[in-house]
Amino acid sequence: VWFMVRYRRSRNPNPAQIEGNVTLEAIWTILPTVLVLVMFYYGWAGFKVMRDIPDGAFPVTVRAQMWSWSFIYPDGRVLPELVVPVGKPVKLKMESADVIHSFFVPAFRLKEDCMPGRENHAWFQADRTGEFTVLCAEYCGDQHSAMLTKVQVIPREEFDEMMGSGWDRPTGRDLLAVKGCVTCHSLDGSKLIGPSFKGIWGKTETVITDGQPRQITVDEEYVRRSILEPAADLVEGYQNLMPAQGALVDSTDIANIIEFLKGLD
Repeated sequence: VWFMVRYRRSRNPNPAQIEGNVTLEAIWTILPTVLVLVMFYYGWAGFKVMRDIPDGAFPVTVRAQMWSWSFIYPDGRVLPELVVPVGKPVKLKMESADVIHSFFVPAFRLKEDCMPGRENHAWFQADRTGEFTVLCAEYCGDQHSAMLTKVQVIPREEFDEMMGSGWDRPTGRDLLAVKGCVTCHSLDGSKLIGPSFKGIWGKTETVITDGQPRQITVDEEYVRRSILEPAADLVEGYQNLMPAQGALVDSTDIANIIEFLKGLD
């Protein structure tokens, strides 16, 4: 309104060439520059704290896959939940076996992506004991909302005792939980994204092989192939959603899973 009054035509019948105003130009250049530098400083300071992992932090590998989490410790043990000591920094090496997932612990204000083919890192330090929810914050498919686990923060003495004790290789049942198999395949006969494991051993199934249906009997060869090449013999009526598990299990794991399925009536 002021410009309309101040520079109305009746008051300024002949337009004038304005060459500039050094003071005004200096203000609108210097002031935004200072504001941007201040915002950059605080942003960089916060980012530096997130990325500078303290010396002596306890290392754990976080492996994400559709649709579960697994946590690999330096001694080789694999747990379905992240167990850490209170008051000690923990270094997380982030991996994904298939698509992009996002490791999100709301209580710790911690969120970092797990990406296929690329390593990422994060760290945190829990200041009190308890259980804290872990979510996936990146939509990763049908069971994205069920991709849940926990961080268990325990006293240091208890954690040291846990790490100092020996551990047995996971059983077949444990592996199905740790590797996320039970997210898509039930053990009680209920139908999920994939066929149930209950009573599957020796069962005759119709599968799609190279686009053609055929009859197979569930045996060791079929289970092994289904783990390593899930799309090779796709059970009729189910979608091809399962990623190959070759990077997640070895021959011993597969043998243990097979032994468990043999006795699952």
